[in-house]
Amino acid sequence: MQDIPKKRLGQHWLKNDDALKAMCDAGEVNQGDTVLEIGPGLGHLTEKILQRGANLIAVEKDHDLAKNLLNNISKFTNHESLKVVCSDIRDFNLLDLPKGYKVVANIPYYLTSNLIRQLLSSQNPPSLVALLVQKEVAERITAKTGSKSLLTIAVELFAEPELGEVIPAKLFDPPPKVDSRIVILKVRDNPKFPVDQKRFFQLVKAGFSNKRKKLKSSLSGGLCIGRPEIEKILDDANIDKNARAQALALDDWHKLYQVWIKAKL
Repeated sequence: MQDIPKKRLGQHWLKNDDALKAMCDAGEVNQGDTVLEIGPGLGHLTEKILQRGANLIAVEKDHDLAKNLLNNISKFTNHESLKVVCSDIRDFNLLDLPKGYKVVANIPYYLTSNLIRQLLSSQNPPSLVALLVQKEVAERITAKTGSKSLLTIAVELFAEPELGEVIPAKLFDPPPKVDSRIVILKVRDNPKFPVDQKRFFQLVKAGFSNKRKKLKSSLSGGLCIGRPEIEKILDDANIDKNARAQALALDDWHKLYQVWIKAKL
């Protein structure tokens, strides 16, 4: 059995019972749920999920870990409720999962942003996501107006984010350099606003392309639109021309998007 974490895969084992219980509670894991676990590792969280009576699909990139996962699970746990898939989650087809599935996972830090976007923008998104991520990232995802990020806006379009428990670094083997925190995403039935997502995120990415600059400069450069035209769009959307991207709430981005689309620039 492989029990030495591979640094290149960002592996840190979490074995603490209270922390694992907090993950299952955050994911509202109940009897009969279908749960997707990403990167089950040695199976400590896997076992806790199965003990709650859920049907679990565990997607593990590491071939050795995937091969040994069933052997790592207690003989008192229902192995028939576990399906192990050896794959990179970025290549996994979420359409294969039943509607309303949940995601509960302790994921490598490097995967966080891309994975969240993949889950939320899928044609078959989960109903609830509970991820253990870097504490700073969890708090950035749930940031209030004034310290928003591109990831914050992307999450809020598709879900209602909440902060869960802080999991200290010392509870992992080996300990990461920073503490982790559970972030909970309660996924909306539909995006908060009906937008052309490609165009909407083109706008938002342009706004965040240089956070040190004022929004009018970032948008002008990022969208290749003259400064006077951008200032008019900001005025029509009732947004301060001297604001920076991180100061705008999702509602502000939606108003800006509507004016921009109408202007056909």
